[in-house]
Amino acid sequence: MITLIHFETRLTEFASQFSNLAVRYDQTLEHSSELETVINDYSRFVTDADHRHAWNMLRPSELEELEPLIQELRDQSARCVAIMEKYRALKLQDGEVQIADYFKNIEECIDKEFGGFQVTPDSKVLLVGSGSFPMTPLLIARRTGAQVIGIDIDAEAITLGRKVVQTLGSELNIRLELSLLEDLAYTREATHIIFSSTVANKYELLDQLHALTNAQVVVAMRYGNQLKSLFNYPMRETDDRKWRLADNILRPHDVFDIALYQKVCKGGRYEQ
Repeated sequence: MITLIHFETRLTEFASQFSNLAVRYDQTLEHSSELETVINDYSRFVTDADHRHAWNMLRPSELEELEPLIQELRDQSARCVAIMEKYRALKLQDGEVQIADYFKNIEECIDKEFGGFQVTPDSKVLLVGSGSFPMTPLLIARRTGAQVIGIDIDAEAITLGRKVVQTLGSELNIRLELSLLEDLAYTREATHIIFSSTVANKYELLDQLHALTNAQVVVAMRYGNQLKSLFNYPMRETDDRKWRLADNILRPHDVFDIALYQKVCKGGRYEQ
């Protein structure tokens, strides 16, 4: 039987591993295999059906007891995912293209990213938190022909990401920018916006986006609740005068779920 003690023990172990491996990143591949193993183990942990059932059986008081550890793990795992993307980008420069389990899971999610709000060759897609290995821009641009721009606040991630795009998709309509949403003119043109699950302040940014976007925009918010909240920042309530939850795509076997939002216009209307 999986108990609170089991969760606390395993989560403490993961937190210690993430913390140790994060500080050891030195822009080389020396610790990449260790981090990949931990991330893959963690991905399997948060998508395991038995763990999910046991987590949902925890009492509110037990979840409250775990809350500081949960918050630490969200931050530490997000930091380590960013580092693992850097490792993957560095490996690509060395000619290695093997894909870790975590990345395979992410790539499977991308196909269903927008549900019924399909991306077409005429779409303009914006990814917030593109990282060092921009899988989402590469896959969307290659499969749909759409224009895709990714932004990040990590200069090293943008530098590495541009090298990845040049290697894997130089012919595609992709641009990566070190930019904030409000400083990017493309934000007003975007038809589809995706938030990475590891962007901690994504709901604050969504609130700001209402004034920065066009009426037809659709926003895909990657998130994780319950057990998945260990590896993702969870869903939050939005201002219903600004955003309407149009769809909630639950994917039990994937590391995150997807909430789709449509912009509410004047008078409480939204665009079809």
